[in-house]
Amino acid sequence: MGNIISIIIIICWIAIVLISAIICRYLYPGQKELSRKIIHIGTGPVLPLAWILKISSNIAIPVASIITLGLLINHRLRLLPAMEDINRQSYGTIAYGMSITILIICLWPEHAAAVSAGVLVMSFGDGLAGLIGPKWQSPDWIILGQRKSVIGTVTMALVALIVLFLIALISGITIHPLLLIAIATLAVILEQVGPWGIDNLTVPIGVAYAWLWFS
Repeated sequence: MGNIISIIIIICWIAIVLISAIICRYLYPGQKELSRKIIHIGTGPVLPLAWILKISSNIAIPVASIITLGLLINHRLRLLPAMEDINRQSYGTIAYGMSITILIICLWPEHAAAVSAGVLVMSFGDGLAGLIGPKWQSPDWIILGQRKSVIGTVTMALVALIVLFLIALISGITIHPLLLIAIATLAVILEQVGPWGIDNLTVPIGVAYAWLWFS
């Protein structure tokens, strides 16, 4: 009964995120990236929520795999435009689902803190960087066809550091502040060299395993 309630809570959260993105898409049709970022940021908390609810790998793995399959189908068919209808080639949503599935298969639930760290750094750090960076004028550059900016990069670094600090605090895991800075720096580097949205795969996995290594 507890597992059923936990799954219902997770489904309700995801439904709220998707509905919010669809409403945003309807209200601001010209801002295609905004609805996508709502989904990007909003789905991140699913992992710590599953951690709190103590969802087992027997449930988490099939659910994550089905969601990833759904993301792949949506990428091909555009059933939910709020997730994919952007003006650039990106496999980010698929990579996002794959990274979560891989981390759950390899590390859940024994290292739920590491999984949560990797996913939240990606969802909040990259998501907010993608929203804030284009809104403010700052020096920018292009790496592997991807435009990056000082504001966006600083946002990614600061948010990553805050997320890592909070997870260390909440989980009670002791990691030296300099090591947290090192993990945040790794996240920024991986985000910089992630063309076509591949950073949605490399950042969560890289951060999660760096967390394990340093802790």
